[in-house]
Amino acid sequence: MACGALVASVMAGCALAASPAKTPEKLLTPQERSALIRRAQIWTTTDVGAADVARGPDGGFAPGADVECSYEIVKFGGHTPKFGCELAPHDVVKVRYGRDNGEVYAGVAATRLLWALGFGADALYPVHVLCRGCPANSEGQGVADARLRFDVAAIERPFPGHKVDTANTPEGWAWPELDLVDSAHGGAPRAQRDGLKLLAVLIQHSDNKSEQQRLYCRDEGHTRAELAACRSPFMSIHDLGQTFGRANRFNRSSVGSVNLDMWAHTPIWREGAKCVGNLGRSLTGSMHDPVISEEGRAFLAGLLERLTDAQLRELFTIARFDQKPHGGGPIDAWVAAFKQKRAEIVSKRCAS
Repeated sequence: MACGALVASVMAGCALAASPAKTPEKLLTPQERSALIRRAQIWTTTDVGAADVARGPDGGFAPGADVECSYEIVKFGGHTPKFGCELAPHDVVKVRYGRDNGEVYAGVAATRLLWALGFGADALYPVHVLCRGCPANSEGQGVADARLRFDVAAIERPFPGHKVDTANTPEGWAWPELDLVDSAHGGAPRAQRDGLKLLAVLIQHSDNKSEQQRLYCRDEGHTRAELAACRSPFMSIHDLGQTFGRANRFNRSSVGSVNLDMWAHTPIWREGAKCVGNLGRSLTGSMHDPVISEEGRAFLAGLLERLTDAQLRELFTIARFDQKPHGGGPIDAWVAAFKQKRAEIVSKRCAS
């Protein structure tokens, strides 16, 4: 039976069978992948204070816009509600949806924050989706012309570049591989790498297994030979849905995905430890309790201090944190919690 004939719960199941298969003719060897990671970047210079947090990266959609598309059967990974939808010929996007789906809210805020600070992440745009051909289900509301309206939805755009896949290795990159990046070979310096680890602590990036990250080539060419010789490798984050709560062993969304009480009461640093980030271990994760250098702490602190109160309000407002039924809360409370965490980072001093 086609997915289009199924109800909501099965609709999500049709879309979570597996990630799209790797393209065999473009797979790099593990040695070629290691060479790219050695000289990879993770951050680009950006004017943090001037970032339009509400608008987000270019090429997207205004917050709360009505976006029409046609349902497409696409296999996605993960277990949260999502479906493929065609905006125009050859332009099929991933739509995340669900009023109780914490990843819709968390993903918008976390990706927008990383973008504003200069780190790499997929883009998520908070919109209302009008879907032609979507299966009848409890989440979408029927409107004219047999369309279904998804009020709480986000359209995902991948990080710009060509994804690098490798034979016989998991998709993406694991967090310990950041330590393989070598500034002596042109890769990102330790300050940026430790700054990204500390940012993961701040947002409590619980589900940090390798599949949630991506290695990209930002050159024009994308043949196998061109990818292997890539001049601009970049390590980006693909999925940040389990954030703004408290990292937890089983990646429970009720705890780890937009839970104001959990997030506000989770300190940045491990008690009694010198500059050990407080990030609980997940069964699927590749990082917990990272040790942070002084240059990494100072680098992230400098970026965070450039965020204005207005930008912070925009961040949580466009992500609809005050509208999440369970775990949400007033925008002022989210802003206050963020500023407290920022203060914990700014006031700390670490051994280099």
